[in-house]
Amino acid sequence: MPLPTPITGGCACGAIRYECTEAPMEMFCCHCRECQRASGGPYSPATLFPITGFKITQGTPKYHDRPSDGGGQHTRGFCPDCGSRLFGAVNPTFPFIGVVASSLDDPSIFKPAYHIFTADAQPWDLMDPALPKHEGYAPM
Repeated sequence: MPLPTPITGGCACGAIRYECTEAPMEMFCCHCRECQRASGGPYSPATLFPITGFKITQGTPKYHDRPSDGGGQHTRGFCPDCGSRLFGAVNPTFPFIGVVASSLDDPSIFKPAYHIFTADAQPWDLMDPALPKHEGYAPM
């Protein structure tokens, strides 16, 4: 069943708001150490949206770059006021943007299809045994 659009979200304090007018392309859990550090948990719940349907409707996020395992930089967006992490894979050359599912107004729409970077998963992280697991990036 397709999700109704627009899909909206924002930070904890409300300073940053966004909307996605196209359905998510992918939903997955990333267990890399960078996502663990950024999320404060065992993984980041990532939802990829087509960049053509994504826009920030309020506020100006702050961005932080880190080296990416895929090469180049991985840019994460967050609220400069409350610190909420909002986005990942912010890159004008990508046809998508990664949105942290916990920033969605309705995070219950998050239905991960697989896990990535399970080589970095913590032993106390109980992953859904029914979902595929990839030690690094999922195959394209």
